[in-house]
Amino acid sequence: MKLIYLVVMLVILSITSLFVGVSNVSPLDIFHLSEDQLEILMISRFPRLISILIAGMAMSIVGLIMQQLSRNKFVSPTTAGTMDSARLGILVALILFPAAGMLEKMAVAFVFALLGTFVFMKILDKIKFKDAIFIPLVGLMFGNIVGSITTFFAYKYNLIQSIGSWLHGDFSMIIKGRYELLYISIPAVILAYIFANRFTIAGMGEDFATNLGLNFKQVVNIGLVIVALVSSCVMLTVGSLPFLGLIIPNIVTIYQGDHLKKSLHHTALLGAVFVLICDIFGRVIIFPYEVSIGLTVGVIGSGIFLYLLIRRRAHGL
Repeated sequence: MKLIYLVVMLVILSITSLFVGVSNVSPLDIFHLSEDQLEILMISRFPRLISILIAGMAMSIVGLIMQQLSRNKFVSPTTAGTMDSARLGILVALILFPAAGMLEKMAVAFVFALLGTFVFMKILDKIKFKDAIFIPLVGLMFGNIVGSITTFFAYKYNLIQSIGSWLHGDFSMIIKGRYELLYISIPAVILAYIFANRFTIAGMGEDFATNLGLNFKQVVNIGLVIVALVSSCVMLTVGSLPFLGLIIPNIVTIYQGDHLKKSLHHTALLGAVFVLICDIFGRVIIFPYEVSIGLTVGVIGSGIFLYLLIRRRAHGL
């Protein structure tokens, strides 16, 4: 798929997203907007669009980084315990620092997400049987253990409903003043582009990377910091977007190859396009009500994941 096609699709879907919703704002009204229509666009529709673009691009890119560093196409923040660890961090912040702001909660979630991802990578180093399917299963088991700890303490402190509803992926609550935390993801994405070639070399293995003069551990740690930072930002602002960081890098790899720097633009654009499609679909399927992005991405993403799994087995990969 050529880059220009993705750009055109992104522009068309972005414009469509601005004019889909319960409040009647038509493209024909754009040059003579009423005060109410202007407020809807500036307070709700534009912030929602920006958050969709940033979240879609950032989560797809960190999924690509994780797959490169772990050398496994079925590893992502969802299947490596990163999101579950970030969720535990948010719960700890709610219990210990109930009056803390979003930035403080994000800092705690970032620390837990980083620790969780680091533990998963350490577990990966100890595993000798590194089958393509076995590794993400280990990650899912690790994530479920962390999730069980989160659920236990959430029940104990009567926060299960709060944390469950708050962290479920949803763009309907995104308005001006409640999405700006996502801007922290932009420097992380830029850093990912700067270190893209190093991540590609690191993905060839520690011995190979060291022979080429690369500081393997430093590059891996930078990658883990990027993954944890983006995951915690998106988790706090939007909620969980299951399968996004898993399927988009796999789709891009099929037609673009494994060179990370060449794949970054395609991964970012396709991630944003996919989330936009899921969001628009969720807003029109039972109009005027809305299906949350966590559900639409999960259902569509799981179907694509099963296809990729069958395709990989069919080709003996």
